Amino acid sequence: MKTFFKIIGGLLLLLVVYSVIAMLAFGENYHYEKSVVINAPREKVWQQISTMKAFNEWNPWMKLDKNMKLVYSGNSGEVGDKYCWDSKNDDAGAGCQEIKEIVPNEKQKTEMIFKRPFEGQAVSDMILTSEGNSTKVTWSMDTKQETWMKMMRPVMDYQMGKSYDEGFANLKALVEK
Repeated sequence: MKTFFKIIGGLLLLLVVYSVIAMLAFGENYHYEKSVVINAPREKVWQQISTMKAFNEWNPWMKLDKNMKLVYSGNSGEVGDKYCWDSKNDDAGAGCQEIKEIVPNEKQKTEMIFKRPFEGQAVSDMILTSEGNSTKVTWSMDTKQETWMKMMRPVMDYQMGKSYDEGFANLKALVEK
């Protein structure tokens, strides 16, 4: 029985030590970025990222709830192009994403406001650069994290990587066909 309590105590101590290290080591700013090369010119890739409706054709988070309510507003493909989502599924939650900056065939910047299951805000960039006849797409997200969320950063990196990989695979399939 003593061995059992020693093991439990050791695990709790490791958890506390990890938590303190994570809170001290990680700043409040969280940045995630990933790139992929798509075998198509920038103009063709741009068609799939320049509007919120086009983005949602390959957006990996859309699959979380096929019955998610989507409401689009603003002028498609312009600053102010926006969609809001609302799902009964907590994995999808509710929020809005709006285009804040556009440089045609080069860059799209959006702001995301999360309402549920947690409140938050993030900025996402998609940058296109030519690589011969192909296009490099760099997708990034920046947000601020509360202290308790810093402990989850390795898990968040893993989940973001999976989601970005899925989104890029969807985008490549649309653009390269």
